[in-house]
Parts: sequence; C-alpha cells; structure tokens
Amino acid sequence: MRQDVQQWFSTRSYHARQWTPEQLCGRKAGTRVSVVLPARDEAATVGRIVTALRRELVEDVALIDELVVIDSDSTDATAAVAAAAGARVHRQDEILPAHGNVPGKGEALWKSLAVTTGDVLAFVDADLREFDTRFVVGLLGPLLTEPGVQFVKSCYDRPLHDGTTILPAGGGRVTELVARPLLNLFWPQLSGLVQPLAGEYAGRRALLERVPFVSGYGVEIAMLIDVLEAVGLDAMAQVDLGVRSHRNSSDAALARMAAQIQLTVQARLRCEAPVAGESGQLTQFLRQGERFLAETHDVSVRERPPMAGIPEYRAQFVGRVA
Repeated sequence: MRQDVQQWFSTRSYHARQWTPEQLCGRKAGTRVSVVLPARDEAATVGRIVTALRRELVEDVALIDELVVIDSDSTDATAAVAAAAGARVHRQDEILPAHGNVPGKGEALWKSLAVTTGDVLAFVDADLREFDTRFVVGLLGPLLTEPGVQFVKSCYDRPLHDGTTILPAGGGRVTELVARPLLNLFWPQLSGLVQPLAGEYAGRRALLERVPFVSGYGVEIAMLIDVLEAVGLDAMAQVDLGVRSHRNSSDAALARMAAQIQLTVQARLRCEAPVAGESGQLTQFLRQGERFLAETHDVSVRERPPMAGIPEYRAQFVGRVA
C-alpha cells in the first residue's frame, strides 16, 4: 500500500462503536438526515430493517429525519411491508417519469435524490439479515463529526454460506477477484478500501448530486472513482460495521455482476459514460443432461447524469444546488 494511502487508512478508518445515536443527534446542528433503502422483492427482510430504524433512530432518538424505501419494480409485497413498518415508499418508475425507468439499483439511488430532502443521505441494502441500527449510526458518524468528510463507505465481515458450513469472511468474491485488482492497478488511491463494493454508504447531498449514477452493478465502483476525482481521498472515509449477513449469490449471478463492473471500469478508463449495448452480452453455460446449454445475458450498463443537472431537481432544490 502506498504511503499516502496508508496514512489515509490510519486516519480515515473508523468503527461504528465509536458513536452512540445520542452523541450523533447532539452533533446534527440542523443537518437533515435521510436514510434510503433501495428494494426489489425484499418483502422478507425490509420490514424488520425499517421497523428497527424507525423505533431506534426516529422515535427513541431523532437521528433520522426521513426514512425512505425506493421500490425498484418489485413483484412481491415489498412496498406494502415497508409502508406498514413506517417507511415512506416511492415507486422507482413514478419518480421523474419524463426520464424513463432504467432497471438496476443505481436507478433507485439516483432517483432517491429527487424525493428526499436530507443534507446527508445514507443508503442501506434491504436484503440484510440480523440487521443492526449501528450500520446507520456508523455511516453517519464521520459525516456528523468530521467537517472534512463528504463520503463514507462501509466495511465488514461477510459470511459465506456454502451449503454445509459458514465461512466467516468468505464473502466478497467479486471484490477479491475483480474489483480490488482493478482499483489497485488503475486507482491505487482507493486500494485502502476494505469493501469497495459494499452496498452501505453515505454522503453529503452537495456531493451526491454532482456525480453520475451507473444503473447496474457498477454503481458502487463508479461512485468511488467519481467521488475520488470530485473531492479527493481525504474527503472519503470508511467505517467498520462488524458483520454483514445477507443472501449469497450463485456463481452465475456473480459472473454477470463482474461483467458489469468491468464494463463500468473500462468506461471510466476511457473517460466517458458507458454505452448501452456496447460489449454488453455475457454467455454462460448450464449442464442439461448430456450437453451444455448456452444462455446469453444482457449485462450492458447505462449511466444517469449528475442529478444537479436535471431541471426538475433544480426547480425543487433551487438555491441548494452547487
């Protein structure tokens, strides 16, 4: 690790247990906090997450001002469960309808900027099991106590359920095989991030509205690169949240994720937005009896422009857009 990155790692790495909700509530000083859960077919888990956040960080301690679920084209009861638990729910396809609807988590994150009012936004995945509200407390800690920090990324252990045993830190296979080698090679300033593809992160609106959002699985790595270029490494931080337990993906699903991440990185290396359909197919093979069956998947990615340039957004946040 480079010396400058080692210095950053030593000074900008935190642990969620450093703060309590009460301490952070006292440090808000008028800062509005929005927590956003992008959710697609997460009826089994989203209710427990929303309930915990509402009880502990909205009602018991007023740390969160807005608790929002973006329903990303779910086919189950995600929206109803989230609303019953106390979240304000928005359908992804009904936000900024004039701009259409692109599949993928990045679209939900991008559109959430248009339906929230927080000065600070924290994003939390809706498929987490054994959820602990310290996830949000940890993400908010540096943003509410360190004026120079503008973006916070989570890190944690990721148990991998392999069918027979639980491997304590066996998760993050795409991180170790794809994302980390690419970042170390092309953006070594980001080599100190423990979990570059982590789905939990937070940032100041003034920053988030100035960066583009990739629609697919490339949203996390693209955001890191764009934030680094926008504000520099010292304005970024990472927080250890302990253990993150969620459903693990199949190797085939991980391959599609890896392909989108590589397409996103290639676009960043060319200093341009990814082009939908460009090298956007991945062929995989499944055993079917005595032969292999080829399946071709669309893994192309699209990119939404910085929200600060969207007319509807500018009209809503007039005077606040940088």
